Amino acid sequence: MPPTLGALMRTPRLRLSLLTGQENLDRQVEWVAVSELEDPTPYLAGGELLLTTGVRWAGGVPDLRDYARRLAERRITGLGFAAGVVLERTPVRLREAAAESGLTLVEVGRETPFIAIGKEVSRLLAKEEYEGLSRAFAAQRELTRAALTGASAIVGRLSRDLGAWVVLLSNDGVVRHAAPASAAEHVAGLTDELDRLRAAGVRASVSVTSGDEHVSVQPLGTGRRIRGFLAVGAGGGLGSDERTLVNAAVSLLSLELERAAHSVPARIREGVLTALLAGALDPLHPGAERLREALPPEPVVVAVAERSGPAHPPEGVLIAEQDGRALLLAGADTANGVIGEVLEGPVGVSDPSSYAQLPGALSQAERAWEAAHGSGEDLLRFGDLPGGLLGLTRTPAGARMAEELLAPLLRQRTSAELLASLHAYLAASGRWDAASEVLGVHRHTLRYRMRRIRDLLSGDLDDPDYRTELWIALRVHGLDGRE
Repeated sequence: MPPTLGALMRTPRLRLSLLTGQENLDRQVEWVAVSELEDPTPYLAGGELLLTTGVRWAGGVPDLRDYARRLAERRITGLGFAAGVVLERTPVRLREAAAESGLTLVEVGRETPFIAIGKEVSRLLAKEEYEGLSRAFAAQRELTRAALTGASAIVGRLSRDLGAWVVLLSNDGVVRHAAPASAAEHVAGLTDELDRLRAAGVRASVSVTSGDEHVSVQPLGTGRRIRGFLAVGAGGGLGSDERTLVNAAVSLLSLELERAAHSVPARIREGVLTALLAGALDPLHPGAERLREALPPEPVVVAVAERSGPAHPPEGVLIAEQDGRALLLAGADTANGVIGEVLEGPVGVSDPSSYAQLPGALSQAERAWEAAHGSGEDLLRFGDLPGGLLGLTRTPAGARMAEELLAPLLRQRTSAELLASLHAYLAASGRWDAASEVLGVHRHTLRYRMRRIRDLLSGDLDDPDYRTELWIALRVHGLDGRE
């Protein structure tokens, strides 16, 4: 959730003074915008804290009532006026116009640069996002632990975390578990929606709004057959973190119903294996004694493959299907004789790992699997890959991607010159003098080349992500950026 205007006002170093709109301090500041236009509203989306110095007012103050009215109608969070820059104080007429239109007006002290306000809003946004991710991860971890007990525990845990009612239904619409128990009363109104979902298949979902309550219903099942339904009802709807938690519950419950349908006794649920690899489940937890008995002893290896084979995995070897691929967990001493029997297609294998390092081992296996795809190898181990992150890109697939990214430059008659200039410019972090000195050309010559490069490339050289991709592409194409 974005920070409120009140939170900014309570930041001492910003030296902000509220002039009008005391009742609006709970409004969220979604972004900070700076504009000296007489009518900036075409460039605002609403929810901004608009900052201005009034520099265009030095020769005569415009119609401030119309100015304030337009900003209020655009539903910006507030207007910040910089005192002591052009005008010593915020104009009285602006205060009157803001009060008349219901616009929140803030005076920004002379010592506070606008960029300090923007940085504070960005910091608060990043802090809120991090805290939200931490809460979501903790909730998913507890939900996965609940899967060890069964579907009833998953439903109860999801209801508590969401503060919503949750109902698990069988394929024919019979209530299997409800949290709280009174939630079963909501099922009668979902009959038509369940019929539509049965016709649409497992990938469909439906949302229903009744007054202030939002109800979502999702089918459960890992194949084409629907095994049941999950219904969640919450006042005001669910945010992105809550929807992520519901999706995790859908996966766990789908696996639980699939397991029950096939009557696989004493088999570790695929959802639990997925949670182990994600680091969301600790096998050393005091309540996981039964889990530890079914796991292979450390060290273990993780393997990722195109699919699992027809052979049934031996005792102590765990297999799960995730995102259209097969995941395997086995003891390092037994993996060599097992992987070829139970996995098919290109296979990537991690280095031996402890359970505490399983997320990293999964990442290793995924990288080896991607490299095996590009090289045509049937099996590739992480330890056999080139060293370093950059080394992982030096594969046939990485070379093709580098060629595609640099193609607009490679097609030019002066491609070597352009590539060398781009390499020097990126290596010098955009410093013209340093880059031109490395190339042995005048900085104006380099500026001309870079303008041409910007025109040829499809991305924005000011975007750090795009610059990083170009740098890696140049390194893959040739270490010095030349052909």
